[in-house]
Amino acid sequence: MRKLCIIIACISAFQLFSQQDPQYTQYMYNLSVINPAYAGSTENPSFGLLYRNQWTGIDGAPQTGTFFGHTALKNKLGIGASVIADQLGPVKETNVYADISYTLKFESNHRLAFGLKVGATFHDIGLNNLTVFDANDPFFSENINSTTPNLGVGVFYYSENYYAGISVPNLIDAVHLNTNGVRLGSETQHYFITAGYVFNLSENTKLKPSFLVKSAFNAPTSFDVNTNVLLYNKLELGASYRYDDSFSGLVNVYINPNLRIGYAYDAVTSNLRQFASASHEVFILLQLPSKEKDRRIKSPRFF
Repeated sequence: MRKLCIIIACISAFQLFSQQDPQYTQYMYNLSVINPAYAGSTENPSFGLLYRNQWTGIDGAPQTGTFFGHTALKNKLGIGASVIADQLGPVKETNVYADISYTLKFESNHRLAFGLKVGATFHDIGLNNLTVFDANDPFFSENINSTTPNLGVGVFYYSENYYAGISVPNLIDAVHLNTNGVRLGSETQHYFITAGYVFNLSENTKLKPSFLVKSAFNAPTSFDVNTNVLLYNKLELGASYRYDDSFSGLVNVYINPNLRIGYAYDAVTSNLRQFASASHEVFILLQLPSKEKDRRIKSPRFF
């Protein structure tokens, strides 16, 4: 019964506000997923894996797995790709994207990039696996499968020490389930605004504040405020606050100059805390070495 109530609440949220895109506490290391202009912003090919278990303890709560990668090309171009597998109760959504960016280079290593995201969303709703009050209700007689195209845009301005970006990863409205006037699992436009800065407090200590604003145009706005401290280019510790949702602790470790792993713990502060007190998120980032003979990363990857 508890599981059914959660599913009904989730479906009601879909119906009222449309499908919300996945949220990430460690968004600053996942920027290519939300902004195609980020593709090619690092000097070396970069790849990442991220897994988020949201609201641990609630049956059917969101679980998100993400793969992303990008690299710079010649002629000021960058390319990238991402796969996002998101599950919420009986609803499974897989987004597959390709990104391309074009970067204008200015003095003092300042750059302005424009990005385009193209892909598709594969939506599966497992209706016939649910336990319902009326087993003969035709609405729950079969699963729903649909595929819809996606198109997104973004702008990203950055230097070695700061960045700012704005993006709309999905410009196309779509409804995955439209039966007898009931619209569920719909996609709608989201916009993301991000910014961050790296303060050099000392030779071995850097302060990295950042923020993210996320909203659908017809849904409540969410914003994250984050501060990380990077020590000796080896260990990063941080804290984050998501408005009316959670406080978070973050840690990531540089295994070597090319590889790092990270973890975030979200302490839920919303009304959901009576059912689930926390969310968890882990990531792995790999930046391939240069093709040059010394095979080194030219500069630390601050973001």
